Formats: sequence, structure tokens, C-alpha cells
Amino acid sequence: MISDLNETINFKKLPGHIGKPRTNGSMNKLQPEDQPVHDWYRFVLSFPPHLVNDYIQKFGLQTHQTLLDPFCGTGTTLVEAKLLGIPSMGIEANPMAHFASEVKLNWDVSSEGLLDHAGRIAEWAKAKMESEGIEDEPFFQNNSNKKVALRVLEPDKSKLLLKDSISPLPLHKTLVLIETLQKYRRENFFSHELLALAKALVFSISNLRFGPEVGIGKPKTDAPVVSIWLMEIRKMANDLRLLQGRKNVKTKVFLSDARQLRHLLPPKSVDAVITSPPYPNEKDYTRTTRLESVLLGFINNHAELQALKRSLVRSNTRTVYKNDEDDQWVAQHGEIQRIAAAIEERRIELGKTSGFERLYAKVTKLYFGGMSRHLAELREKLKPGAQLAYVVGDQASYLRVMIRTGHLLADIAQSLGYKVVGIDLFRTRLATATKEQLREEVVVLRWMGK
Repeated sequence: MISDLNETINFKKLPGHIGKPRTNGSMNKLQPEDQPVHDWYRFVLSFPPHLVNDYIQKFGLQTHQTLLDPFCGTGTTLVEAKLLGIPSMGIEANPMAHFASEVKLNWDVSSEGLLDHAGRIAEWAKAKMESEGIEDEPFFQNNSNKKVALRVLEPDKSKLLLKDSISPLPLHKTLVLIETLQKYRRENFFSHELLALAKALVFSISNLRFGPEVGIGKPKTDAPVVSIWLMEIRKMANDLRLLQGRKNVKTKVFLSDARQLRHLLPPKSVDAVITSPPYPNEKDYTRTTRLESVLLGFINNHAELQALKRSLVRSNTRTVYKNDEDDQWVAQHGEIQRIAAAIEERRIELGKTSGFERLYAKVTKLYFGGMSRHLAELREKLKPGAQLAYVVGDQASYLRVMIRTGHLLADIAQSLGYKVVGIDLFRTRLATATKEQLREEVVVLRWMGK
């Protein structure tokens, strides 16, 4: 199948970027002109709005058509579509990311009302802290010497966090702010206020740091909470002010599994797809949003975390379960079976015997099986002539065995009746293990309706 596919694929560069370098940094950064709404909250490695815009223009999408992002994450595709007046639908299994997408699509909020309510919340929260002898921004950074009973998370929640994700005093302040938000809750503003806190938590209040993976930096003895949150609120309010008076555009975000579309979308309701699914790597995507998911109440215990993981395409060994069967979808795919066998042979050769290393070959087959299942279910939801763009990347995470994700995904799509229009190079990125530049590509498909 792979050799036949080579004759049908056009490998080319993205329109509008010819001659420009495609490196790990510049092509994926959020440009200043893209920051409104997009920057309210986003995954660190989210694909950029300009890439979505490229394909909306390339596909010639009009305001009477509907765009779908079946792995919508924090809503990059949906926000960009709404800015351009194009109706859209999204599917996201992670409840924190789903929440972020919904909030980022809600522009029917008074900017002045949000600022006023958040200002009062800030005053009440700081007054509560001061009554306990704690300042939000202590001049001499001496809060750590205060002898007060600090608020803590329930044990079930605390166990879900990476150790030292957030220091005790910033956690206490955050819980005071959350308690105040809930006590003086205003439905018009509550979701936006929570999302602003999620953004502040990840990038300013916590000890998290992001390389390609989420990790823990130097623990902070103290950190401002209310003032940082209020700064994010002001950014939101400014964006909302700029968006006032825009024509309402139909949008919908489903909290669901992208492999189970049968009863989710109407038949022949989608004109185009622009999306970036997970890649086959050893990245647990639930860890990226774990802190804010727990503190804001989207995940409360291990059972809820496991339910979330089961609803995701299997892309890492932490989300593999005994009854997983997606690998059956690619049981006859020779190249995927060859790659899985090579990974297993490499594991044995290197003497790797841990439980997760034994799953490397399995997760590779489950990933491509899950994507095959998704593409199969999607077919009846597409209008004849629908155009699709899937942003995926090469991987060498499993014992340095190369996985050409874009090429394999195109081959699977072709076997399911899609026409492969081309594979466009988006950028290259540096592999931390091998120091090689790996291709990140956009697989462009068309559904002819057969």
C-alpha cells in the first residue's frame, strides 16, 4: 500500500510560507496579531492560528459551510473559524480543554461587567487573605513565615498532581480565590473568571515548566495569585471589547471521544476538517492540564482520570488498557506491523524490560488503529467533496524507531476511501533523543462520497 501511495501524494510546502525556514520555534509561535482570544488559555504546543487560516483559505471555505475539528483541544480551529464568520463544530475528550474551547467561543459577555465583578472578587479574596495575615503581593516576601493553617486539597485530588506542582502558600491563596469565586458566583462571568485562573495557574502561580514535556521547576516559596488572575481578566475584557458587535456565528463543542461519532453529528453535515490529533509518542496529554483540571474540579479522583484516558486515542503507554481493541483496525497493515515488530526487537536487543517499555509496540498499533476507527466513523458525516487537513508529526519516541506518521495516516485514509491530495510540510522540529529534525506535516484529504 505504501508504494502505491507514493504515486498519488504531492509533497509540497505550505502556501504563503515558501522559502521561509520551518524550524521548531518560529512556525509554531503565537504571533502578536493572533493573541486575542487564542491566548486566553492554550496548550503549550498547540498548533498556531495562522496554520488554520492557511487551510481555511486553501479550502475556500465560505460562511454558509461548516468546519469540524474532531480533536479540538483548546479551540484554535474553532476560534479562528468564528473570527472569519465560519460555523464550526469541535470534539474534545479532555474536560479542561473542552471547557476552555467553550469559553473562548463565548464573546457575548460584557467587558465592563466582567471587569467590575472580577475587581470585587479580588477585593474580597485579598481581604480574606489579609484577615489570615497573608498578603497577595508581600513587599518583603515574608508570607512564608506566617503561622496559619493553610488550605490543602483532599487526598484523592492531591494524589493526582505531579509532586510539587504548586507550593503550599500559592495553593492556599488559589483555594481562597476559588472559594470566593464560588461564593459570589455570577453566571455571566464565572466561566471566564475560571479560565483566567487556569491560565494564571499554569504560567505564573505554579511550579510547572514545559520543555517538550511538562515538568517541575524550582519550587516557589510564594507567588502572587489574585493580582496575576486579575491581569488575565483585563486581557480578556480588552479582547471582548474589541469583539463587541460581531455577527453571531454558530459554534458547538462536544465533550466526547473522536472515535465515536455515530450518534454525535448529523450525516453529511461537515464541509471541511482542520485538526491536529495526538501524535504516537510517550507524552501523556492528561498531565499537561492536570493541575488546573484538579484545582478547578474537572477531575476529582483516579476513576475520573481513568475514564478520561479511556476516551482518548492511545498515543502513550499510560493510556493503554487490557481490553483495548483498536489495534484490530490495522491488523492487516503491513508497514504498521513491521514498525511494531521493529520496536519490539529493539526493546529485546537493548534489554528493556519495564512494563511501559513492553507496551511500546502495542501502543503504536493502538494509535493507528484508533485513527483508522476515527476516519472510518467520520465518513458518513462528511458532505461529498469535503476537504480535510490533519496536522501530524514524525516520531522516534519508541526506542528511536522512526514512525512516519503523516505517510501512514495518508495510507490508512486511502484504504478507507479518501482521496489523498497531498502531504504538506508545516515545519521541522528537533528530536530531543536523536537531535534529528523531524517532519511535522499536514495530510490533506478529500472525501468524494463513495
